[in-house]
Order: sequence, then C-alpha cells, then structure tokens
Amino acid sequence: MKILVAVKRVVDYNIKVRIRPDGSDVDIAGVKMGINPFDENAVEEALRLKERGQATEVVAATLGTAASQDVLRHALAMGVDRAILVETDAHLQPLGVAKLLKAIVEREKPGLILLGKQAIDSDAGQAGQMLAALLRVGQGTAVSTLEVKTGEIHITREVEGGTEKLALRLPAVVTTDLRLNEPRYVKLPNLMMAKKKPIQTLAAAELGVDATPRLKQIKVAEPPPRKPGIKVSSVQELVEKLRTEAGVL
Repeated sequence: MKILVAVKRVVDYNIKVRIRPDGSDVDIAGVKMGINPFDENAVEEALRLKERGQATEVVAATLGTAASQDVLRHALAMGVDRAILVETDAHLQPLGVAKLLKAIVEREKPGLILLGKQAIDSDAGQAGQMLAALLRVGQGTAVSTLEVKTGEIHITREVEGGTEKLALRLPAVVTTDLRLNEPRYVKLPNLMMAKKKPIQTLAAAELGVDATPRLKQIKVAEPPPRKPGIKVSSVQELVEKLRTEAGVL
C-alpha cells in the first residue's frame, strides 16, 4: 500500500506573529518557518506503518513556492521515500488545497491519504474533509489511534464528550491529531542527506485545477485587550456584580 502525506509550511509554533501595519495580513517576513506540527504526526504515522510492513511507499506532497521545499526536506530526513512540490504562488484556501491534492491523489493512486487535522496558521481544519468529499472516499478526522486491517483501517477519533471508533474502507482520508504519536527526532546527518535527494516539482497549472480563492480577507486585527480583573470582598458582592455588570444572573 502506498501512503500519500500532505504537509504544509507554516510559521514555527514558537513564534508570536505580528500583524502588518496596514492590517492586510500577518507579517511573516524574516520569520522562522517549519513543518506544520499536525502534518509531522501524519508523516510519523505513515513511516511507522511502513516499518511494520503495512505500507510499501510513503510519498510527501506540499503546495506552495520553492521555499516550501524545506518542509519536504524535513519529511525526507524523517524517512519518506519521495517528495512532490506543487509549485504555486497563489494564496490557497482549503477548497483550492483539496482540489490540488485530489489531482495528486489521482496521479499517485495511494491506498491511504494522511494529513494533519489543521494547519496552525489558518486553523481552518477543512482541507481533509473537502479532499475526502472530492474523492468520494471515507474520512476519519482528529484521529488519535490508527490500525490497518485487510482492506480497511480502524481508527479512534476525538469527539465532543469522548471518543469514537470507526472502520473505514480503503482508500480513505485521515487527518491526524497530536495524540496519535510522538514524531521522531531528525538527526543532522539525515537532514544533510535529504538536501541531496530529488524533489519532483509540478506547476499547479499542469494539474488543470481551478484553485481560485472563493473568500476575500478584508482585515486582520489583534483581539481587544481584556479588562483587568477585580477582587470582591464577599459572595454577595460577587453575585451582585454578576447580576448588574456581567449580566450573567
């Protein structure tokens, strides 16, 4: 079974982003970038399936400019077999991402498609579900355990108030949660060797996909500052303030 893993280049999770002075977007100029943490869990799970003999090949794919090669190098250093870059400088929204990934899936014909449950930049959490719908295959989202059976996978996913266990026929789309595994540490020699490995590059136009954004971002702004808290001297005073000032009671 071939596994396709989609990865995304995002601002490093340790970085606090700032908004551009004109409010058009966040400012990522000169900011440290890296692989989306949830996608790294997806890569790790694919590699573990291969190490257990349940997968024959792991392919990593990303969408973006040539700068996005660094997350593919990271995936190669972790141990994936091949890497694909769909090169585009367009601002991709979830539907556009899903359409481009669908084109890659149709070319590669994997038995399982893995990606993170969300990207930490936009936090939309939609690409996996849209991809499954376009492919007309089963989906498992926010997966915390995954086990491959004959012709299907058994997953546990987190839902409001608990967990849910599902069996999905392959091929299927699975989005991974941080609880699924602990990604392996990438050693420097592996990173150096990954720099020499080839990356297949495709122009987005070659795939014949309309990834035009459907939504227009109007403005980005900081959340309003929280008002400072106050101390009350008694329960009665607390109840009164909740009733008259907070409107809770």
